[in-house]
Amino acid sequence: MRLDKLLAQEKISRKAMKQALLKKEIFIDGKAASSLAQNIDTGLQQLVFQGRQIQGYEHIYLMLHKPNGVVTARKDKELPTVMDLLPKHFQSEQLYAIGRLDRDTTGLLILTDNGPLGFQLLHPQYHVDKTYQVEVNGPLTPNHIQEFKDGIVFLDGTVCKPAQLEILASSPSHSRATITISEGKFHQVKKMFLSVGVKVTALKRVQFGDFLLDPDLAEGQYRHLNQEELKIIKNYLEKSE
Repeated sequence: MRLDKLLAQEKISRKAMKQALLKKEIFIDGKAASSLAQNIDTGLQQLVFQGRQIQGYEHIYLMLHKPNGVVTARKDKELPTVMDLLPKHFQSEQLYAIGRLDRDTTGLLILTDNGPLGFQLLHPQYHVDKTYQVEVNGPLTPNHIQEFKDGIVFLDGTVCKPAQLEILASSPSHSRATITISEGKFHQVKKMFLSVGVKVTALKRVQFGDFLLDPDLAEGQYRHLNQEELKIIKNYLEKSE
């Protein structure tokens, strides 16, 4: 939650916030706040306003292993959504997935009610890498590795940022690889492979930023982030300064 919104919930006026900020009377984990737009979670960070600790609001952070056939949305009239995979007590929370996955793409999703965090992780200026396991219906060669490194160009002229391709197995009819990208164009991974003459037959996200898909988390299952993962969240919050 933005610092100014959190303080507003404490009935602190905008004028008082600005004055306290200028006088360095707002502290987050012992460090003077630099902006009222900072993203903060008092469940992970200590907030002190003019000597008074503010409890504020503790956000929710979940890891979900998205299965095939489920859409990344809160509601859909025809198809099951990622929210349908969660217990009913989460339905009233303003949870959303950070970075959508296509209906037929599986793998790692982080769900939260911390809106600014999603904006931060998805904004191009932060260059958050995403890694996918991919299967395609044709051969992959060392030349493709260089093409991805140079930046794939779509038929419409769109230029992708450099991506890292690692070939795990290759044959004339079936290949496996991992690909790491730092942007999120529409159907980007699928279009990238189409541009080099092969079609994606299976796609699974295994890493998003510093988050790794829990290998013990079966498709359709979720869990709360553990302490190490919450440290990653806290690190992203600190970067929002």
